[in-house]
Order: sequence, then structure tokens, then C-alpha cells
Amino acid sequence: MKQIIIRSLLCLSTFIGFCWDGQAQVRDNKDQTTKADIENEPNTSKLLSISRLTLGGYGEAVASRNFYSSNPFRYMYPDSYKDDPDHGRVDLPHVVFFIGYEFGNGWRMNSEIEFEHGGTESAMEVEADEGGEYEMEVERGGEVALEQFWIEKTFTRAINLRMGHIIVPVGLTNGNHLPTQFFTVYRPEGENTIMPCTWHETGISLWGHLGKHWRYEAMLLPGLDSELFNNQNWIKGGSASPFEFKIANTYAGAFRIDNYSVKGLRLGVSGYYGHSFRNSLMPSYADKYKEVKGAVTIGSFDFEYNAHNWIARGYFDYGHLSDAKTISIFNRGLANASPSPRTYVASGALCYGTEAGYDVFSRFQKFKEKDQKLYLFARYEYYNSMYKATEGIENQDWCQRQILTGGINYFPTDEIVIKAQYSAGMLKSPFEDENSFSLGIAYSGFFTK
Repeated sequence: MKQIIIRSLLCLSTFIGFCWDGQAQVRDNKDQTTKADIENEPNTSKLLSISRLTLGGYGEAVASRNFYSSNPFRYMYPDSYKDDPDHGRVDLPHVVFFIGYEFGNGWRMNSEIEFEHGGTESAMEVEADEGGEYEMEVERGGEVALEQFWIEKTFTRAINLRMGHIIVPVGLTNGNHLPTQFFTVYRPEGENTIMPCTWHETGISLWGHLGKHWRYEAMLLPGLDSELFNNQNWIKGGSASPFEFKIANTYAGAFRIDNYSVKGLRLGVSGYYGHSFRNSLMPSYADKYKEVKGAVTIGSFDFEYNAHNWIARGYFDYGHLSDAKTISIFNRGLANASPSPRTYVASGALCYGTEAGYDVFSRFQKFKEKDQKLYLFARYEYYNSMYKATEGIENQDWCQRQILTGGINYFPTDEIVIKAQYSAGMLKSPFEDENSFSLGIAYSGFFTK
């Protein structure tokens, strides 16, 4: 694995050197991407320049001190671990490189190479709901992976067809996952808990701008796998695949609509619908499961305001899973060797949150001239992955919590941010509150000359 990482880095360094030595060619024909298109384009496309060949990326290094027990039994026997000592962790959550190329005549390509959690090939995790059992993580925790690869044809500003491995445009965080696009050291916990984040699938997307103030996107993609749902993360695991390919027995649709009518304000709605049962390698076609669909429905509203030295963001997500009781019982009966967590799953999950920060350096001409910013921010978040437990299934209260966070974001430049925060995670009694202090440094920008 070390050889693979070394070779990957050598290739990337050679490629970066080539890009810096070469001259960027700017398109001057009618298919040229405008700056307005780039600014209104969500996800990693914000890093694409109007030159033919562009490199971009982002990365994070974080450290946390957690003032609660790290014992995996703390949710099963909460009274036994309330006096445990605190513990610390450091991580490299994401180090990402983007490579984009404009072919001309309205065609372009973008790809994303991601090193997660230091780039190890696999990771063990301790399942709190399985009595502290060690399990191999199924989703791409700790590996080198191609997270995005798509080719796009632009017909008009209103019609763009994107094909390949694409970010699913549902929720706030999936479209704003760069570390300079949220205040907290880690990605917002609510959406990162109950939904895949960043959620990316191989599919087809149609998007465009309508008039001056509207942007739309519609996507066709494979369905989720209900065998990978669980109590702690709801449907999040369903986007993963333990195989070298993604099962696509069922299909799903996602959409997003954004409005920019008010200067500095973006309002967005998004949604998802698709069947998840039988979307596995060995699906069951027994008569008693004939009518089981496992339909996943997600509705989301989000906003962002950036003006007058303030930045404010917020979101509200609700999700529903049909046949949750049947799926829970089915998953519990799967073999121990199955990649399924084999836990109960709720019929409903909920999360919402908001954050706001003010740039105090805007009051000082010295810092304004250097284009430096210092945001003081506060954030509130609530999520519950077992918001609606079906009849006969235990409602696990440790799956819900409220989080209050306060901290600072210092931007010495627009591309670099240094973060510090204190977070109070409030759980229902008798579970111990999960408070922490975290530091982070991150970048997001171009590697162009």
C-alpha cells in the first residue's frame, strides 16, 4: 500500500510540475465557461478556472480532545462509564486533488482523487451497538479513491448534461463540503450522520441556470442498499459497496433547485426518492417480501447568507423509509459474515441546524487591506437517526442529540483557514454528554500559476 501511495504522489507531483511549466490556454469561443457560471456552480466545480487545464484541491488536518468515555459500551451501560478519563484524537479527514480539463466545443471533464484519514487501505471500527465488537469498515474509510469522475456537455447556459461519478445534490453539506464552506472543524454532524457525506454516485445529471436567479439539477442514480442501513447512521451506509462494483438492481432520482433573487442570499430545496430493498448482491425474492420496497424519501431545505460581513447557513432535512420494520428484522437475520451492520433501522430520521459568524476584522482597516478575516461563530444542531422507530422496535435514545458549538475561523488568505471550537453535545439522560475541544487547519484553492 505504501508503494501505491508513493507512486500516486510521484504522479501527482509530475503532473503539477507540468501544469505550472505550461501556458494556460483560455477559450475564446462561444462555449467558454463564464465566471458567473463558476460562481453559481456548487460542489467542487467552484474550483474550476476558465483555462483548459486546471488543478485544484482541499485538505484538512484536525485534532480533538473529547471529554467523555471512549469505551464502546458507554451507550449500553451509561452509568458505568461516566467517570472515565477524556481522550484525544488527530486525523486527516480529507486531502483531495481535482483535475479538470476543457476539451472545447462545450465538452469538459473533472475528476477527484481523495486521500481519506491518512490514506490507509482499510480501517477497523468498534461497533457500540454490537457490544464493542471489532468490524472492518465497509465505506471508504481510510483509502486512496477516485471520488469523482464525470464528463459534461454544455448545450446552453440552461442545459448541461453531466455523466459519470457525480455528487448527489441533496442537503446543504453535499454541495458545500469544502472546509472553507463551513465554520466547524469537522463537517456538520447532523447531515454527516444520517446521510452519505460526501454523497457521490455514478449516474446522469441535467443542470442549468434559468434566468438570472434560478439554478436547477436533476439526477438519475442507482438506489441505496437497505442491507447496509443501521440505527446510528440511518441510510448513510447504503451508498457504500463492499464489492469492486456498485449494485444497481434499483434506481433513484434526486433534484435540487436554488434561488439567488436576493443579493447575498441563496435559498435551496432538494430531494431524493428510490427503492432500496433487493439492491444487494444476493437479493431475496421470497413471497413474503414480494411487496417490500424499502422506499427512501428525503426532503431538504437549506440557505446561505453572505453579506455585510456576516455569513449564516442553515438546513432542515427529513427522511422516511418504508417497510423499516421488515428490513430491520431481515437485516438482523443475515449471516455474521454479511457486510450488513445487522441492526434495527428507523422509519424516520431528522436533522436540522444553523450557524452564523461575523468577521470582526472587518472593523479594522489594517486587516481589510491584507484581505484577512476572523469570524466569531456559533452553531446549533439537532439530529436523530432513530426519530421514528417502528412499532415493536426499541427506540434508542442515544441516537439523538443536540450540539452547541462556538469558535473562531481565521483566514490569513481566502484559501487557508485555521479553526478552533468548543462543542457541547447534549444527550438524553442517562447518557453522558459528549463535549469536546477541536483545532483544525485547512486549505481550498487552485494550483495554477
